Amino acid sequence: MNFLRFFFSKLFVKQLLWAGLLVVLFIGLCFWGLNQYTQHGKHTQVPDIEALSLETVASVLEQYELRYEVLDSAKFNPNYPPFSVIEQLPTAGSDVKQGRKIYLTVNPSGYRKLSVPNVIQITKRNAETRLTAVGFELGEISYRNNIGKDMVLEIRYQGDKIEPGVVLPKTSKIDLVLGNGKR
Repeated sequence: MNFLRFFFSKLFVKQLLWAGLLVVLFIGLCFWGLNQYTQHGKHTQVPDIEALSLETVASVLEQYELRYEVLDSAKFNPNYPPFSVIEQLPTAGSDVKQGRKIYLTVNPSGYRKLSVPNVIQITKRNAETRLTAVGFELGEISYRNNIGKDMVLEIRYQGDKIEPGVVLPKTSKIDLVLGNGKR
């Protein structure tokens, strides 16, 4: 009985109100502090920095109080100058906080170099598939007297005979010399 009387006493109700007031005050201070810390509502727009060189990008992003990091340089795009930005994340016009890091993909100085696969003594169809899958382009096709019809006899680059495993720039045109099926 005394225990139930305590729940309805003035002392308990008074302490319960103080505890509720402190909880509301604590939650309010937390929300106010988070708004101040995260700079809620304060943002800047990301400028369009595609096709600009890295030196120019650094000065432009410094004006906007943004940072940058180069992610990758593996995608070569011949439409952009070497060492210029070809992609940015977040995209131009996006709203971001000051001090945000912008991730950049930079155009390398040229196509990366690849090893020519061994396509000798296989059919033209298979050779074409292997070469294009790696990233090379098929150049001229010429025929020579050989019993193996459409069988690759040798591979050439810019008119010179090359061996499998030679390192060439991606998208290089590889010429094939095939057998015509005659002895």
